Amino acid sequence: MFSHLDAQNRPAMVNVGDKAITRRQAHAVAMVTLPKQLAELLQDGEIATKKGPIFQTAILAGVMGAKKTSDLIPLCHPLALEDCQIEIIPNRERGEIAIHCRVQVHGKTGVEMEALTGATVAALTVYDMAKAVSHEIEIRRVRLLEKTGGKRAYVAPAEFAAH
Repeated sequence: MFSHLDAQNRPAMVNVGDKAITRRQAHAVAMVTLPKQLAELLQDGEIATKKGPIFQTAILAGVMGAKKTSDLIPLCHPLALEDCQIEIIPNRERGEIAIHCRVQVHGKTGVEMEALTGATVAALTVYDMAKAVSHEIEIRRVRLLEKTGGKRAYVAPAEFAAH
């Protein structure tokens, strides 16, 4: 049933040797709830702290995380990503940010894990850089919104994709 188990139910990397190379894309998001004192520091689409610009650092960390996914998730195939874009959309009134990660590759396996890892590492970086202001930051609703390429495409249901 699970593709990462061999005939003896032991962990195994999926053999993608016979699969066709196709364009594969994935889009994931992580929502981060900011406590009031941190949300009040949002100015011009950024939070500046003594450690530097939080969102710019998180964008770099998210790209690095996506590129290192196979080092973090044991059975993921290493992929040479062709594109990885991190976008951070703040909503001061709601006290939250949406961190979107879009990844693309031409390959034999999908990039869902890379997109999810990129969004998550960016969210963890926001937490790390902002924890001096407050530890009441909440990372939540990390999810895949869309994937294309491979056997089947996926688009999250509207209620799942909504912030």
